[in-house]
Amino acid sequence: MTVRHRGRSVPQAPRLSVGPGEAHLWALCPPTDGEEPRAIGELDAEERRRAAGFLRPEDRLAYLHAHLALRRLLSAYTGTAPGLLRLRRAPCPYCGGPHGRPVLLGRSGSLHFSMSHSHGLVLYGVAGTPVGVDVQRVPTARTVQLCLPRLHPAEREEVERAPQDRRRRVFAELWARKEAYLKGLGTGLSHGVGQDYLGVHANAGGHRAPDGWLVADLQGCPEHVAALALAATTGHRAALHELPHHVTRLPPRRAAEEIAAAEPVLCMPLPAPAR
Repeated sequence: MTVRHRGRSVPQAPRLSVGPGEAHLWALCPPTDGEEPRAIGELDAEERRRAAGFLRPEDRLAYLHAHLALRRLLSAYTGTAPGLLRLRRAPCPYCGGPHGRPVLLGRSGSLHFSMSHSHGLVLYGVAGTPVGVDVQRVPTARTVQLCLPRLHPAEREEVERAPQDRRRRVFAELWARKEAYLKGLGTGLSHGVGQDYLGVHANAGGHRAPDGWLVADLQGCPEHVAALALAATTGHRAALHELPHHVTRLPPRRAAEEIAAAEPVLCMPLPAPAR
């Protein structure tokens, strides 16, 4: 956040910080009244271009609310005004393309973040180490059947062994873990969905989870499944907060105040990855 002082922009102190061994999660249910937020000027040219490319108005609004809320959230952690934050993509570690992890330019690298959205829910992750989050609704049985061949062989077996009435949710939880990990890695699906094992029997039966990563299911989103991935070899503590649904319609300073005042609704210990 910045304020004007005799014609100069003066940075404000960050209102939030994330310490070692911590991961902050933020959930947002964006407004659904169809009214466009007024703070579009806080987005950069690329974000505005992408927003304009959506054919359906509801998709455009979902994008605007999700990205404006992200900027206001990061503003609370950095003290930089939302519209002055420079968000870019790091090079993909797999192919070198400009579609790796999202990063904040001009920062020392001590603040990492991730965002995912699905069917009326946006999930953000903030940590001091590379982080990925994913949230999604449970898919149809047809989608599960189509995607199964792309999984690691041991993951396919886990889904197929699940009771019929649980199979779709088991698949969804597995896919969320996989997407969170690939987002944290910075490769996205180009890394190969079936290359790494992220099932529930990691480090058992000869199946190893990716080295150097803590990957966990998240609770607290009853209509969705969600997962978190952290570049970590030690245990962490994740705290889930709710963003005010009107956060994109508040003045920036008021938004930062309400974000900073939000108390965790759920705290989750994340054990260190097994070796």
